[in-house]
Amino acid sequence: MSEEGTTEQTIKDQIESNSILLYMKGNPEQPQCGFSAQVTQVLMACGKRFAYVDILSNPEIRTTLPKVSNWPTFPQLYIDGELVGGCDIVAEMYEKGELQPMVEAAGGESEQPESEAEG
Repeated sequence: MSEEGTTEQTIKDQIESNSILLYMKGNPEQPQCGFSAQVTQVLMACGKRFAYVDILSNPEIRTTLPKVSNWPTFPQLYIDGELVGGCDIVAEMYEKGELQPMVEAAGGESEQPESEAEG
C-alpha cells in the first residue's frame, strides 16, 4: 500500500473512532490560526469533549485530508463520521442553534477531553 493509501486509512480510522473530531492548525489550547481558534471556541461552548488532529505536526494528513473529504481548507469538523464543514459553516450553524443539538447527539462519551486522535 502506498504511503498516501496508508494516510488515507489513518484519516478514515480517526473519523470513525471519534464521534467529534476537528482537524485543525495547532491544538485547542494554542490554535495556530484564527479559523481553528474560532471553531475550537464554538466546540468548547457546546460543552462536549472532542478529539483533534494538529495538521501542522501531521503534514501527510494535511496533504491527504482534502482529497478524502473533497474540502480544500482547514479546519474541518466531523461529527459522527460526517464532514460538517469549516469555520464559516460551523460558526453559522452555532449561531442558528443547529450545532449544539448535533454535538449533544454525537456518539458516546468515549473521547478524552481535547485528546489528540491517534491513527
